[in-house]
This record gives sequence, structure tokens and C-alpha cells, in this order.
Amino acid sequence: MLFAAADSTPELGAFAGFITTIMDALGAFGVAVLVAAENLFPPIPSEAILPLAGFAASQGSLNLVAVIVWATVGSVVGAIALYALGAWLGRERFIRLAAKVPLISVSDIERTEQWFVRHGRMTVFFGRLVPIFRSLISIPAGIERMRLIVFIPLTAFGSLIWNTVLVLAGYALGENYGLVEEYVGAFQWVVIAVVLVVIVAFVVWKVRASRRTRD
Repeated sequence: MLFAAADSTPELGAFAGFITTIMDALGAFGVAVLVAAENLFPPIPSEAILPLAGFAASQGSLNLVAVIVWATVGSVVGAIALYALGAWLGRERFIRLAAKVPLISVSDIERTEQWFVRHGRMTVFFGRLVPIFRSLISIPAGIERMRLIVFIPLTAFGSLIWNTVLVLAGYALGENYGLVEEYVGAFQWVVIAVVLVVIVAFVVWKVRASRRTRD
């Protein structure tokens, strides 16, 4: 039982306790359920789920290979659900919604779309390795109707790398598996900071371009 394995660890938080309950009930398949949910609801952090699963594997409560495989299955299932959301949303509906956002024009959207068409494969693969964007990248792939025969392998391989790193980190760190969430969390804030800088730069550029047009 995972609870027994966790007895010697520091007191589990409420969310870690929830993860433990699911894994105790469903075994390695529970990892797939949790990771699929994490893809659909990004506030649920994989950096909390996977290291704990790796720790459980180090204690013999779960099979290490099964944890990694099921985690990847969960990642793909969650990604396909978001892909389907993007496909349902569609290009025209997305453009209508996005064009209502201040400082974003249809031409901006079309340029972004063209960029995704050219670099979509690379974006989907490497996007699976970046916190926050790991899940969201599936939506534009669905909007652009990237072929599933391409989307699924790219998602699976990218997810496999991410999942393996976090699971093995938890496996190696043992009772200190919580350190993984701290380091990934710090990296996530770096990503957020970079995104904010890009957004601010974009807004400044749009405002200046608008002023030049008026002049």
C-alpha cells in the first residue's frame, strides 16, 4: 500500500493525500487517471503527481515501468481531449473570439497560424516539455486539424520524456520527492515571467504601431 510506504515521509499535504488515495485504489492505472486530469485542468500539477508515483515505485508499491507507461497514456488521452476541443472550436470561431481581445488583430492571428503551420510539429513536441504550455499546445493543434497520426506520436514522445524525468526523479530522491515540485515550480515561474515580458513587449509594439499609423 502506498500509504504504508509514505508513513516515513513528512506529513502529506491534502493534495498529496488525494493522489495517494487514487493510486492506492487504482494502482498504476490511477497515475493515468491523474495525469489525464492534469492535462485537462492545468492547475493540477504533474510535478506533484509523478514524483510521488516514482517514490511509490521506489518503495515497491508500484511498478516503475508501469507508472511511466500509464502516465504517458494519461498524457495522450488528456491531450486528445484538448485537441478535440480545439477541433470543435474551429478556426473561424477561434478567430472571432481572439479578435475581440484588445490589441489583437485578425492579421496577428493569421501570422501566428502560419507560424504554427510551419513549425507545428516542433511546437507540439517541445511544448510537452514546458510547464503550463504542456496542455494548452494541444488546442491550436486541434484548431489547425494537425493529423492525428502526427499529433499522437509527437505528444506521446514528448510526454514520455517529461514523465520519465519526473518519475525517475521521485524514484531517486525517495522521501525527498517533494524537491522535484519545488524545482519545477521555480522553472514554471521563469516561464511565466518570460511570457509576461513577451506580452508586454507585444502590447508596447502594437501601441507604437497604432500611433505611427495615426500619424
